[in-house]
Amino acid sequence: MNKWGVGLTFLLAATSVMAKDIQLLNVSYDPTRELYEQYNKAFSAHWKQQTGDNVVIRQSHGGSGKQATSVINGIEADVVTLALAYDVDAIAERGRIDKEWIKRLPDNSAPYTSTIVFLVRKGNPKQIHDWNDLIKPGVSVITPNPKSSGGARWNYLAAWGYALHHNNNDQAKAQDFVRALYKNVEVLDSGARGSTNTFVERGIGDVLIAWENEALLAANELGKINSKSSRRVSLSSQSQPCRWSIKWSRKKVLKRWRKPT
Repeated sequence: MNKWGVGLTFLLAATSVMAKDIQLLNVSYDPTRELYEQYNKAFSAHWKQQTGDNVVIRQSHGGSGKQATSVINGIEADVVTLALAYDVDAIAERGRIDKEWIKRLPDNSAPYTSTIVFLVRKGNPKQIHDWNDLIKPGVSVITPNPKSSGGARWNYLAAWGYALHHNNNDQAKAQDFVRALYKNVEVLDSGARGSTNTFVERGIGDVLIAWENEALLAANELGKINSKSSRRVSLSSQSQPCRWSIKWSRKKVLKRWRKPT
């Protein structure tokens, strides 16, 4: 499949009358801003070449859970690209999309994966190398709120999985570990980008738990504007693989799109 394949799959499947000027709204989660800024331009150019249509794709970003709630409450999304299947399921349960959405695209409608990493201060002054370091006294942790952020839920699960693995699957010890970790969390932002800004721009915290792409952005771009620049510490064997989901809203897209000939 070429690099536009995923984007085309869910749009080319719909058939409708031809539209010359088309606007779409992609409701997505926090750390995908830069991805879709580039992808949307490439997709629009590709679609125009295929059909002659002009496509403008607008973006809405926030915590995955909050974004799902916005769609449920009536925001007119054409496409949803969220961090968790759970959030897409919540939309499907309200009848906004097909309940069988996960079967409509390859790889269970999860076109790409990521992992959870640590981002620490330059020089790693607190010597943070593994999950156990996050529960030490005096270590300030930054992570989003699991109640609103999909990435935060992956962070939580990564910590839980680490604790289970290192405690012979003892649920009580895993719970104690996660409780101790969250006692060290200084700020719970509503989304992943908010946590990145808290860590990089506001200079709060010793370590940020983040998506790998978000940590790379912070280290390579955002860190340049802050004297307390950061570097990435990735976790290999302890890292948590993550899958995020993509789905289109049949109600609107079916009215707008036809398969190109």
